[in-house]
Amino acid sequence: MAAKKDGMTWVELTSALNGMDEQTVRAYLNHENSTHKRKSYLIRLHQRFCTLRDGREREEVLKGALL
Repeated sequence: MAAKKDGMTWVELTSALNGMDEQTVRAYLNHENSTHKRKSYLIRLHQRFCTLRDGREREEVLKGALL
């Protein structure tokens, strides 16, 4: 499901997050923070962003990369 940045319901957001990559979630997080500023949306977007970032960084560390 392709989500719209404006007027997204909580159900649409939750559904759309599962298919988003780290960069897309970051864009939605920044958009929400600069427009609607809905606390629950910001928290959920940040949680998903951190999960994706942690996974990426973990893979990098396991491959020998330095943070």
